[in-house]
Amino acid sequence: MNEFFALEYLTDPNKRLFWIYIISSIVLAIVYFYIGKKNTRVIMSSKLWLHPSAKLDYYYFFLSYFINIFLLVPFIVSAKTVAFYVNKFLYAQFDYFDNDLFSYTQIVFLYTIALFVVSDFTRYWLHRFLHTIPVLWEFHKVHHSAKVLTPITFYRVHPVENFLFGLRYSLSAGFVTGIFIYFFGAMIDIYMVFGVNIFLFLFSTFGANLRHSHVPFAYFSFIEKWFMSAKQHQIHHSSKHFDKNYGGFISVWDRVFGSLKLSNEVRVMKFGLRKNQMSDYTSLKSLLFRPFINLLIKRKN
Repeated sequence: MNEFFALEYLTDPNKRLFWIYIISSIVLAIVYFYIGKKNTRVIMSSKLWLHPSAKLDYYYFFLSYFINIFLLVPFIVSAKTVAFYVNKFLYAQFDYFDNDLFSYTQIVFLYTIALFVVSDFTRYWLHRFLHTIPVLWEFHKVHHSAKVLTPITFYRVHPVENFLFGLRYSLSAGFVTGIFIYFFGAMIDIYMVFGVNIFLFLFSTFGANLRHSHVPFAYFSFIEKWFMSAKQHQIHHSSKHFDKNYGGFISVWDRVFGSLKLSNEVRVMKFGLRKNQMSDYTSLKSLLFRPFINLLIKRKN
């Protein structure tokens, strides 16, 4: 808290706004517009960056930081705690396990990829539940109420949803870690770049900040069946395709469970909720309290 928190976001590789992720996204955007000979008028326009929806994102970004630090983080169980109890349970049920099948290098690789894949899988299902369970959808509407997309829109998330995602991460990472400690003990380690999982770093570097943007950066279709492109996430934000592309970085889950939409299948995208809902999310107060108001109204009816 000694540093200005915006600087913290730029220097922390665990944050979406880490400077390398931003620069790499800018480079990819330049490549997209140059090779595709696309018009940059929209992306360079002040009407985008100073749109009322974008300005609301900026204000909410500041507010949500302090809400998360003081009201949410203290109540989220840590991954270490989850790992301890998972490991303790396995010892109680199956006693000691002596590993002599895998080398140290193999264990580190397996642990690194297991953390990434399991986290992405649980992210897919939580995201899908946020859309399909009516109570949770009221809170997730806050994120989808953005009429224009900028990298800061990533942080337009209601505190209740932030709590759920924090809990999801602790449970998934703790579960994987507890299992690996049981089987491999002190041999577990992780391949990292700048202190983060190497797979998370690579995917974040390759255009993560374009997901919430007006740069429809897409992969070839055969790649999009495996990995989620920026345009695929933008499709998810379009008002006609909320039920598509729930995945984080891996699109296999969407393909397996029937929610995949490829970039070449959608030409025109209009972001935001349905027109009759958009007016409910135009202030900081409405972003925070509208979900509760909607739930109370539904309960009375």
